[in-house]
Amino acid sequence: MSEVAAAGPVPAAVPAIRIIPSPAFAGHPGEPDLNDIDTEADDSPTLGEDLRDLAAEAKALALAELAYQKSRAAYAAGEAKGIAALAVVALVFVFFAVMALVVGLVIALGPLLTAWGAMAAVTLALLAIAALCGLSIKARMARIGRVLGDDARTALGDVA
Repeated sequence: MSEVAAAGPVPAAVPAIRIIPSPAFAGHPGEPDLNDIDTEADDSPTLGEDLRDLAAEAKALALAELAYQKSRAAYAAGEAKGIAALAVVALVFVFFAVMALVVGLVIALGPLLTAWGAMAAVTLALLAIAALCGLSIKARMARIGRVLGDDARTALGDVA
């Protein structure tokens, strides 16, 4: 048997023990001051404090995002400068290659059409290619005008 059962039955009228704090014992080393016991948890922040914290965190997040996007834009701008420089160099070489082709065509067609005939044939062929490009530009601008509506027509000029 257990010790409680061996001790016998517990009397029915056991008085409840109640601790009453005494000011005489308060403040002694090792003794808790029972007057300072807080029954409610006041450690949780109020709704206003939560909202202020949320606003501060949102502001910090927005500033961090802005700094991140600025650094991305600066990187892209730096790379765009290099890309533009390489594109200009490439276009210069393409121009010289086309000039070499034109001169070569004039020289190659010279014995067949005479020098003046070869020059006229190459010039007319280049003008025909330029005219086809111009017609393509006009068609694309008209398509933009149809897609974007009347605002684009007034901005681009009435192309249609």
